[in-house]
Amino acid sequence: MSKEDNKKKLLNWLGLIGIIQLISYTAAIVFSPMAFPGYDWKSMAASDLSAMDAPSRMLWDQLSAFYNVGSVVCATCVSIYVSEKKISTKLFRLGVYLFTIMNWISNVGYKMFPLSDSGKNIAGFQEIMHMVTTAAVVLLSIVSLVLLIIVGCKKKEMRGIGIWAIIALILMFAGAIGSGAVPPEYFGIFERFSTFSAVGFNAVLGVYLFKGFNNQEN
Repeated sequence: MSKEDNKKKLLNWLGLIGIIQLISYTAAIVFSPMAFPGYDWKSMAASDLSAMDAPSRMLWDQLSAFYNVGSVVCATCVSIYVSEKKISTKLFRLGVYLFTIMNWISNVGYKMFPLSDSGKNIAGFQEIMHMVTTAAVVLLSIVSLVLLIIVGCKKKEMRGIGIWAIIALILMFAGAIGSGAVPPEYFGIFERFSTFSAVGFNAVLGVYLFKGFNNQEN
């Protein structure tokens, strides 16, 4: 077996990081509120748990450690694999690349500009840049998912990923629309639809990478 074959096999195994990052994020969402007295997950945003002054900040960082690294590693490995193997069409690969860029912006942006007041006051530079990061993440997520949906509709062999992209996009819109439409006491429920949509889809791409995209080369 050549060194190149070993490298590609390693990339496939690294797809499992997508599952690990999903588990890590879920653990942070579920258990971090235990270190935040008075936190109400039904009405408060997930980002409040990682705010600079949040009492749950340390526990959040510990539980989400694999998510912070794994989300970027998984998406990047997927991009490398689809680029080297020329998986599907250029439009498909562009969708994957944009999704990867979104993960990088999310990871770096939220680390550089965390909320400083548990989401209570969006006024200073730190909070404004946090919202700018959020806008970039949402825009790139939507564009990348739409591109993958289009490819899934046109290419039978990519229909599975297209369906998962539709589910992720529906959850994202449900979160965005629902969090603004429901009473404030239920904001947190719908906000989590949006956050889990991208994390979950990253895990899906990781599984496809592990399977070698069923050898669907162009």
